[in-house]
Amino acid sequence: MSVRTLPLLFLNLGGEMLYILDQRLRAQNIPGDKARKVLNDIISTMFNRKFMEELFKPQELYSKKALRTVYERLAHASIMKLNQASMDKLYDLMTMAFKYQVLLCPRPKDVLLVTFNHLDTIKGFIRDSPTILQQVDETLRQLTEIYGGLSAGEFQLIRQTLLIFFQDLHIRVSMFLKDKVQNNNGRFVLPVSGPVPWGTEVPGLIRMFNNKGEEVKRIEFKHGGNYVPAPKEGSFELYGDRVLKLGTNIVNQPVETHVSGSSKNLASWTQESIAPNPLAKEELNFLARLMGGMEIKKPSGPEPGFRLNLFTTDEEEEQAALTRPEELSYEVINIQATQDQQRSEELARIMGEFEITEQPRLSTSKGDDLLAMMDEL
Repeated sequence: MSVRTLPLLFLNLGGEMLYILDQRLRAQNIPGDKARKVLNDIISTMFNRKFMEELFKPQELYSKKALRTVYERLAHASIMKLNQASMDKLYDLMTMAFKYQVLLCPRPKDVLLVTFNHLDTIKGFIRDSPTILQQVDETLRQLTEIYGGLSAGEFQLIRQTLLIFFQDLHIRVSMFLKDKVQNNNGRFVLPVSGPVPWGTEVPGLIRMFNNKGEEVKRIEFKHGGNYVPAPKEGSFELYGDRVLKLGTNIVNQPVETHVSGSSKNLASWTQESIAPNPLAKEELNFLARLMGGMEIKKPSGPEPGFRLNLFTTDEEEEQAALTRPEELSYEVINIQATQDQQRSEELARIMGEFEITEQPRLSTSKGDDLLAMMDEL
């Protein structure tokens, strides 16, 4: 397991979250000023300097539920509110989108280009906010500095760590099913065409050499694909042509998710929920550090909030909440802690920070719900 995986996982999933929220804000005709405020607040919180400092420290990945808690906190960093079903769907879409991108990366190193694509697109959301732009540029510089010198083997370990994290997720996404890149069992279909990895040749030729290193024979074979040479290598600089399109914003239509998986997969999720976690203390400390790095500013005045629905209708959202298997619920993080006083106090403090105090409603309409603002840390 690579200790350099967490920043790449977090930033790419965060990028996908912003793409989805941007699409839903436009689909629900949220006024432009409110939509911009939501994206600006989330991006500002996501790229907060203290938060990034904690994120970039070498550390192991922790459970999906722990990370999901961080994203729920991020999603509620502004005047927008998501209920449980919509938050579940948002996280499902984020994880499946990035899983697909990792699988399609021509080289393990290209996961860094995917990250750059996400951050380049995020900068487009905040082009009128120079302070937040500076935060994102600083993160890009950190990525270049830390990951620019890693070997191919180190990137392979990062890719392997990511795939282990995603291996039990087989959630069907309508967009992927429609494009025939995902099967009905939730597994992706990998292409046998397109550019080969940069620095490699199109398959179809075997060269034989003698003991002096001289080529003595060539044999051609049919590989069954339709490959072409890579046009050029993507830029790993702060600015430049990434060439690779993975990680750019392709969410331009409503997408549906369907939980899919065998009893074995569901059992593995159940095991993660109820089994004693040998990394309980580390996971607790991880949450404490990340949550402590998030600075969520309270609005200066009364700001009317709104509820965002990741489904087409309220009825679909309510039905999804009722039909989602309990084994796949992210609502509760079960951490097996001993009676150690210091750990118990820290757990109580963190769980207190997660509490959402619901403000009085100004209207009975769901669309007029006020955001339950998080307390500032």
